[in-house]
Amino acid sequence: MHVESIRNYCLLKAAVTESFPFDQVTLVFKVGGKIFATLRLDKQPLAINLKCDPERSVELRDSYQSVIPGYHSNKKHWNTIFVDGELSKDLVEELIDHSYDLVLVKLSKKIKAQFCLL
Repeated sequence: MHVESIRNYCLLKAAVTESFPFDQVTLVFKVGGKIFATLRLDKQPLAINLKCDPERSVELRDSYQSVIPGYHSNKKHWNTIFVDGELSKDLVEELIDHSYDLVLVKLSKKIKAQFCLL
């Protein structure tokens, strides 16, 4: 997968916004104001940071060299996923879906209603 296909896949999700709040090389995707993915545009191979539940994080890290612990301060269970030949397009999309769903579940009903996510 390349930058544009990952970007387009993230933007297909309901109520997703994108921005460059940190620098001009880290594209951030949010739902309801909460980050579910960051895409590093300056990394080769391409790197995307995603949330993951604890059990799945361990399983992914044990199964793929392209998945390493994310380095987000005060945020557990983020993974940095290097999108190289080791990971299939379907797996990358599944991990994006999982991260999006984890953030969506934690949004308040008020925010979900505001973004028509109920």
